[in-house]
Amino acid sequence: SRARADEARRGDETSMDGWSAVRGGGMRTGGECARDDARVGRLTIVYRARVFARRSGPLSELKEKFPQLETVFYFAAWYFLNVQFNIVNKTIYNYFPYPWFVSCVHLIVGLFIMGFFWGSKLVEYEQPDKEFLKALSLPAFLHAFGHCLTNVSFAAVAVSFTHTVKTLEPVFTSIGSYLVAGTVYPLPVYLSLLPVIVGVAIASATELSFTWLGFLTAMSSNVAFSARAIFSKKLMSKMSPLNLYNWVTIVALMFCLPFAIYFEGPTLAAGIQQAIAVKGKTEFLMALASVGFYYHMYNQVAYQALGKVAPVTHAVGNVGKRIFVIGFSILAFGNKISTQTLIGSAIAIVGAGLYGVIKGKYADESKK
Repeated sequence: SRARADEARRGDETSMDGWSAVRGGGMRTGGECARDDARVGRLTIVYRARVFARRSGPLSELKEKFPQLETVFYFAAWYFLNVQFNIVNKTIYNYFPYPWFVSCVHLIVGLFIMGFFWGSKLVEYEQPDKEFLKALSLPAFLHAFGHCLTNVSFAAVAVSFTHTVKTLEPVFTSIGSYLVAGTVYPLPVYLSLLPVIVGVAIASATELSFTWLGFLTAMSSNVAFSARAIFSKKLMSKMSPLNLYNWVTIVALMFCLPFAIYFEGPTLAAGIQQAIAVKGKTEFLMALASVGFYYHMYNQVAYQALGKVAPVTHAVGNVGKRIFVIGFSILAFGNKISTQTLIGSAIAIVGAGLYGVIKGKYADESKK
């Protein structure tokens, strides 16, 4: 019939990977059919070979035999990259105290990294629509503001103190969840936050590098990041966490740039020249590139680690990360720390871990 002839001419429109070009319709001669069948056969062989290579490679075999090794790798990389970021970042601030500009550099380098991952298909690209980008604007602004304020704190006080103050973030998240969504957690969850509050108070009272600028910017970043977490939850169901972070980075950069120009623009050129005079152009540029690389990659690996373990394990791992960062930063910069500050930091970190475990336990029970 004519309808069937039209359907034959349209060919197989549902085929994949260029197969429609081979199997497309129309009346063909026997020789054309033979050539096309041969081409289909070659494509089949190549496709199956590639699938087999992916499945039978030594790395795949190792992952199938020891699946826990991949998780261990992600956590080890997460810790290593985070420690490197904090050390390189603080080193830059010791001779180039421009945290708003450096915050922008972190995000700009991230654009190149995510472009590589998207272009190489190592990370599947997801295109957001207008409604998604509109909903993303508030979390991106909060991410930008929190990121910049954290770096201002890093530049003003010891890295170890900033990380101690940032253990208070769950406190603000709990308060914000109640105010925004009316979420009420069981009493033990709130009680587990008390050691965090007490620990930070003890550490702050005797911190040798204490400044109000460093303390208040770290506290403000807690508010920003807590709000970002609350307003990002709805977006998680519309895009993979890794791509969501990439798009947050892109939009956040647009918010960071005006702050950097406003706060540091008039003196930035002179600051760059002074940094080049101290370190040399090549070393200075390499430091900026490397700190941006460490920043983006530790966040990306953290998302991948979260996908491999339960939230409770990830929370405990985050506590371990802070211990590593605080310990290595003290060793790297030789910061003097009082016994009271050390005790307060330890109490705050343990409290943060306790909060993560208890909250995760009740979350698991609520799903049953």
